[in-house]
Amino acid sequence: MVIISCLNGGIDFSGVRAERFEEMEAALGLLRRMPPKQSETALSALLSLIPQHSSDLLSQVDLPLQVLRDTESGKDFILCEYNRDADSYRSPWSNKYLPPLEDALYPSSELRKLEVEANDIFAIYRDQYYEGGISSVYMWEDDNEGFVACFLIKKDGSKSGHGRRGCLEEGAWDAIHVIQVGPEEEEMAHYCLTSTIMLSLATDDESSGKFGLSGSIRRQMKMDLTVAEGHLCNMGRMIEELEGKLRNSLDQEKIQIRSLSIIIS
Repeated sequence: MVIISCLNGGIDFSGVRAERFEEMEAALGLLRRMPPKQSETALSALLSLIPQHSSDLLSQVDLPLQVLRDTESGKDFILCEYNRDADSYRSPWSNKYLPPLEDALYPSSELRKLEVEANDIFAIYRDQYYEGGISSVYMWEDDNEGFVACFLIKKDGSKSGHGRRGCLEEGAWDAIHVIQVGPEEEEMAHYCLTSTIMLSLATDDESSGKFGLSGSIRRQMKMDLTVAEGHLCNMGRMIEELEGKLRNSLDQEKIQIRSLSIIIS
């Protein structure tokens, strides 16, 4: 029940705000505890249950990444909210929306040039660290005279995937790195990186038994850096450092779970 009281001839809506905040916190807490492969179903249910929080949930919840083939370039690209306009998605390779869309949003020519370069460099990073997979980079202007960049990697290690490992029946690694870059001031810029890793593993083999593990982890990093070497160098170093910390965190979690399973068995 929400209590609305009158103070000095006005209405105090603090109770309403508190209840909305609690609803949002509870919804985010529930989604954080859901396996990544079930998060889309859970999000859809929450949107129906609390539609007043739809915009906040859609902007704050990361879902497992999906892939689409760009028929013009012959390359796959990753779908997300950052390359979506209506029901179409922009390919970083051809810079066209699939399916075609009129009056769609595009980055400026200068930012598009940086986006193309970032996709080429990030593909090398992906191959060195992941030995394959699919990567995409998207950039767009923000309202603060800076820009935002989204670096995505999807690695399918399932039985029928392109990166199977060992006895994995199912395996997926989704990495989402979103960097807000502030306007340049005295050859310096402020960078805010938010990284999310979603991991899902499952085995069903005589030697390993039946086992499933899934989860996600999110961290943030902020830095003020000189732009002498360019934005791509700064963003690349930040992603490499933070992703390394996230991988270490996930390795520790897997070790703890593996030790627990040995004790139980």
